[in-house]
Amino acid sequence: MPARFPVSTGSEAPAAAAPEAGHADAAGSLAERSRAALAEGGVLAVRIPGFAPRPAQQALSGAVARAFDGRQVLLAEAGTGTGKTFAYLVPALLSGAKTIISTGTRALQDQLYHRDLPRVRDALGVGLKTALLKGRANYLCKYRLERAKGEPRFASREQIAQFQRIVAWSGRTRQGDLAEIDALPEDSPLQPMVTSTVENCLGSECPFYGECFVVQARARAQSADVVVVNHHLLLADLALKQEGFGEILPGAEAFVVDEAHQLPDLAAQFFGEGLSARPLVELGRDALGECKDVEGSLAIVQQPARELEHAARALRAAMDELPPRGTQWRALQAPGVEEALDALAQALVRLAEAVAPLRDASPGFETCHVRAQDQLGRLTRWRVRREFDEDFEAGDEDVRWYELSPRGFRLQRTPLDVSAPLRAHRERARAAWVFTSATLAVDGHFEHISERLGLLEPETLLAPSPFDWPRQALCYLPPRLPEPNARDYTAAVAEALLPVLRASQGRAFVLFASHRALREAAEHLRHGPWPLFVQGDAPRHVLLQRFRESGSGVLLGAASFREGVDVAGAALSVVVIDKLPFAAPDDPVFEARLDAIRNRGGNPFRDEQLPQAVIALKQGAGRLIRTETDRGVLVLCDPRLLGKSYGKVFLDSLPPFPRTRAIGDVEAFFDAEHASERQDGAGDIGV
Repeated sequence: MPARFPVSTGSEAPAAAAPEAGHADAAGSLAERSRAALAEGGVLAVRIPGFAPRPAQQALSGAVARAFDGRQVLLAEAGTGTGKTFAYLVPALLSGAKTIISTGTRALQDQLYHRDLPRVRDALGVGLKTALLKGRANYLCKYRLERAKGEPRFASREQIAQFQRIVAWSGRTRQGDLAEIDALPEDSPLQPMVTSTVENCLGSECPFYGECFVVQARARAQSADVVVVNHHLLLADLALKQEGFGEILPGAEAFVVDEAHQLPDLAAQFFGEGLSARPLVELGRDALGECKDVEGSLAIVQQPARELEHAARALRAAMDELPPRGTQWRALQAPGVEEALDALAQALVRLAEAVAPLRDASPGFETCHVRAQDQLGRLTRWRVRREFDEDFEAGDEDVRWYELSPRGFRLQRTPLDVSAPLRAHRERARAAWVFTSATLAVDGHFEHISERLGLLEPETLLAPSPFDWPRQALCYLPPRLPEPNARDYTAAVAEALLPVLRASQGRAFVLFASHRALREAAEHLRHGPWPLFVQGDAPRHVLLQRFRESGSGVLLGAASFREGVDVAGAALSVVVIDKLPFAAPDDPVFEARLDAIRNRGGNPFRDEQLPQAVIALKQGAGRLIRTETDRGVLVLCDPRLLGKSYGKVFLDSLPPFPRTRAIGDVEAFFDAEHASERQDGAGDIGV
């Protein structure tokens, strides 16, 4: 058994200068070399301008190195400012092991690969090969591009101009990564026209297979020593391996999962399956597109293809009176939904039958036939009701639910528990696994996230933030607010914020538990002396850019602004959280998880609702202090923090903010002499 790593819950970083008893960290071991590289006078301090050695970072790097050496599992919370990225990159590069690093988003993936990884690699002077690998939806598909050129599917002149830019770029790109096109939004409707999916990819039958950007990216990843992916790609790979289709990332000796708190919920998506409106419509259109190359096929395919598109739209219309999200049972009770599902199933059968005789004439028709059968299978499995159909196939505990968008729908089947498949993959891989994030622990303990990830007695480490909390931050709990379920609660919150915003001269994120509260607060705050930015008025990245440029703005956001947002410096000096972020009661998967906990004798609030809310609160609070030069006030409005016994769990899980209930302390904080010395930018490097 490996020795346990130190666990620190205080304000001091775990000791890193000397090896602990029980560790054979002789000079020259990976752990010692990693810590030395990050220490005072080490190669990173010498070769990276602005790098600041941090004891907690060195301790984390040593723990990662020991996990690599022993092919063990490490679960490490690294407080904001620890520099966890450098802490895991150093041992990964020094070890020489084939390492897969997975990040939470594509934006973080690009930052890691294009900025952080080259700096550390160059400082260490190692010649390892690195590769960036994204999901296939990020890469141009030349076959789909050629098909789109002849189809009048553009909704506006702007789309036509964007498509022309894609065509021009396609002739000069070497990687085929759509992120290279600055003017193309991530949610552009052009993306599915010029990229492939697992279902519509022609594979080796494609006439452009030898030029395929996805194939080239995977080849680079397979020959690289360090590969940077994102969680969606990592989990898609695990799901494919579970189904026996082979591996995208074979032979890895170590995995580092950054932003690991996101993994369980994302894994539930990938180990389940879904059916949505857009792929169904695209299937019909792709079948029609294939008719251009096969004489006589249009007469056979046109009617069933159009019937499929009509059936998808008719199902959405039948669900129009339903709430935006709900259980399968709720959907099936709605008038006309069962009939619309029958019609959709029949349309898929008819399309599959129509293209079946054409499969030898075109690989595209072969793919359409497979897709139609796959979509029919997903629909059939979603419609199963276990209480009546127990003999349909092997039993499952999956939650079947739906979600509606303005013009589309999604029918989803989600497993309640993903710990078993995650654990099975780790055990098969026989690799080191490092799970890290700034928000994993609840009141200093890792049991909740360990259980959800399927970890059995992992090594654990708490690496606290190096920030000077008494000097840099203050936590204000406004007095005399009503209970959060009171009708006038949001108005009271907005009123309590006015003196805070006057003292800070704006420069605030105000995060709400619901979009309804966000819109109500916007009406109360709209006439203040600061620029107001409201989620929904513009795309998220545009709002953030405007907020940064304003210098005194107030941004009102919901859950999506709790993480993945980094505004360093004086532009963000206040973070407000209106309510404790307990999960919404309309989430059918969450409700089913609570029922399962209750059925096995557990306590749903203690075992699931509370720890999930604590992690979400930590994410929101983490937006405030990003560097050693930041200063700011965290405003926690919810009176349950002091009025309920569980409030202490929330407060004890946060960094050691000084706390106050007096607005005068907030005003004094912003009036302090050294407030004028804040720098509008990043502090020391130690990412």
